Amino acid sequence: MGDELTAYRRALDALFARTTGISKFGLERTEAFLDVLGRPHDRLRVLHVAGTNGKGSVCATLDAMLRAQGLRVGKYTSPHLVDFRERFLINGTAIDPAWVVEFLERWTPTVEALGVTFFEATTAMAFAHFAEQRVDVAVIETGLGGRLDSTNVVRPLVAAVTAIGIDHVEQLGDTREKIAAEKAGIFKRGTTAVIGEPDEGIAALLAEHARQNGAQRIVDTWRASLPRDVVVTAEGTSFTLDADGSTWRVTTPLAGQHQASNAAVALLTLREAGDLWPGWPQALASLANVRLPGRFHQVGRWIFDVAHNADGAGVLVRTLQHVQPARPVTALLCVLADKDWHEIIATLAQGVDRLILTNAPTAPASRAWDLSAALAHARALGLDAKAQPDFEIALAEVQRGPGTSLVTGSFHTVGDAMARLHVSPLGDYV
Repeated sequence: MGDELTAYRRALDALFARTTGISKFGLERTEAFLDVLGRPHDRLRVLHVAGTNGKGSVCATLDAMLRAQGLRVGKYTSPHLVDFRERFLINGTAIDPAWVVEFLERWTPTVEALGVTFFEATTAMAFAHFAEQRVDVAVIETGLGGRLDSTNVVRPLVAAVTAIGIDHVEQLGDTREKIAAEKAGIFKRGTTAVIGEPDEGIAALLAEHARQNGAQRIVDTWRASLPRDVVVTAEGTSFTLDADGSTWRVTTPLAGQHQASNAAVALLTLREAGDLWPGWPQALASLANVRLPGRFHQVGRWIFDVAHNADGAGVLVRTLQHVQPARPVTALLCVLADKDWHEIIATLAQGVDRLILTNAPTAPASRAWDLSAALAHARALGLDAKAQPDFEIALAEVQRGPGTSLVTGSFHTVGDAMARLHVSPLGDYV
């Protein structure tokens, strides 16, 4: 077992080393690598999901609804929280470490020869694994953007784009319109496009791109089936949805007003997927099985929430206001330097009582934020804030005292905390 673990870690170290270079965009390397692998993605039935915020929730909801039908479901998402294997799940079970080692040992020379990046290699690995394991359907989440994202080599049954926000501006553009154009790149000729953007103007822009890309059908969630009468509690979110001539009361265990839109997008995406649609009663019943670690994920007094951009922080604050956890709320926060941490802190100031700023151990040193500048900004806003660069000490300080302990910011921050608190992203949670 020790030798196997060593081999796994060594293989991952070599793969992660491919993240240190300059970002490369384009599908050419992914296509070339998949050609060598025998084009496994062409053997998959795929539901493809993009968006700035909400795509993880939509993928988790699709996964739950499909598995409830007894189907074998592959789910590829990124990034992971604690363990690399979280990215590749089949019916909720992580990929075998031995399979990862065998794949990387066999194909690393090809990866190096083609100049394949970390994400391109992991995407190809997911397709190869899902094809080998003969999944009935694969739920695929984009990594960055859509048009030039490595996952965009697939020909999906349905492609869905969730809400559009400002993030990854260096790669995708500095306006919601530019970012929407990139996300809409997953809409393909002859397939159905599902749009989950509430803003009418941005939704219209997404629809126009879908038409230009040749989508055979366009479903605009907020115009066709507006989620209404939303109620958010600590147990989840319920709302009313008018669809297919009937009115449905929908309940998801994911907490937050935004989860009404995400659930509606997932339901309409599956409805458009032909024989994968089980009908409204069964689909709605299966929502009780949805799990999404790291997104308003409650474990005892702890809340873990990846709010790595300003929109995500706003959603977190609104959910805190709805759920009203025990006060005071003390938040542990670390944000990567290339994110709008000024706005994230300003937004969190509206929902937390105390802020402990820190550095996440697994965050890349090249993307580390300026802790002293962050502290000065927080205090200028009137927040009770403290900087503690040692993550272990900061985590212990957040846990001290009464009330609720919140961990938020980057995936690194939330994942590092979950690992130290022995909260498994793959386990059940309350």
